[in-house]
Amino acid sequence: MPDTQYYYFTEQPYTGYDPSLQDDYPALRLTLPNTHYDPKVASDLYNRYHDEYQVADEVGFDGIMINEHHTAPFCMQASINITGTVLAKITQNAKIMMLGNPLPVVDNPLRLAEELAMIDLISRGRLISGFVRGGGVESLANNINPAHNRERFEEAHDIIIAAWTKPGPFRWEGKHFQYRVINPWALPLQKPFPRVMVPGTASPETVIWAARHRYPYIVLGSFLEQTQELIEIYRETAEEEGYEMQPDNIGYLIRCFVADTEEKAQELGKNFFWQNGALNKQPREWMAPPGYATVNVAGIRRLRAISKAFDNLAYEEAQRNYQLVVGTPETVTEKLRYVRDLLGVGHLCMWAHDGYITHEDTVRNIELLGNEVLPALRAD
Repeated sequence: MPDTQYYYFTEQPYTGYDPSLQDDYPALRLTLPNTHYDPKVASDLYNRYHDEYQVADEVGFDGIMINEHHTAPFCMQASINITGTVLAKITQNAKIMMLGNPLPVVDNPLRLAEELAMIDLISRGRLISGFVRGGGVESLANNINPAHNRERFEEAHDIIIAAWTKPGPFRWEGKHFQYRVINPWALPLQKPFPRVMVPGTASPETVIWAARHRYPYIVLGSFLEQTQELIEIYRETAEEEGYEMQPDNIGYLIRCFVADTEEKAQELGKNFFWQNGALNKQPREWMAPPGYATVNVAGIRRLRAISKAFDNLAYEEAQRNYQLVVGTPETVTEKLRYVRDLLGVGHLCMWAHDGYITHEDTVRNIELLGNEVLPALRAD
């Protein structure tokens, strides 16, 4: 699949707190006190991660994937748009793949449309604007009624697309948002608008929504069997909508790490487990509050029944299941090729840093991926 696009990703974790604190609170999200946050450590980490993004751009990644979470130390990006703006200036070639803005917690979609347009303009047309519903925790952290999650997501999306494509001024009277005047003077460089992608894990309703809009759906690290089921839902929906799903319609996020020796790769790869299951240690109602899931609940339960939480997998099992790929360039190339071809994806995102991996080892990983792994994959 020579046309597959390859992206670099990290959650930008804050690693300056004692992980043993996780045992004292009901969840890593929301309740871990921010008194354990050191701004000096965070400042150093932000700038370090930005330096690593520049390396990913220089060695030839097609894009850099970024995301957003709130009140979550495993991800320092409380505003994906700020990171996107930084990338617009410090990188030259890589697409800025934003997966993505959590629309249900956005109170002013018009302002978001303007901010995204500015990123597209500053980057000279390199923006990929991803939209997400966000997990239940995001709604709780932003004081948004989870029962309105789907409605707010769809209406905010419609406002943004209208602002980008419909000549102003015009009025908007919706259920959740009202504007007397929509007439933005910051409009995207890309026409009719920047490419939209939709990420997700195990929600059939979001797959169906993405397929109906012909937006690429990016599966975030699910089991291969689970991912294949989600892809099949997309394929069936595309047929119902009168078109044939292509590799370009589907992407996959996979954790991977490359080192010069197998031994070093195996040792550093353990950093993907640095939180010891803390991501899944939270009340169930926080992840899916009442009203959050609106349709296809049976399908969601079925998909979740065949999946396991990554943080609860044994290290070796995660590798056997291809949720984690580590090794030398040759080993990683072979495994990534297998995953890419099995799923038939046109977008492969590489989650290539986590935990306490040093800056030097991260840079070496990015260089090996860019200089050895990607050319081999593209040569197929």
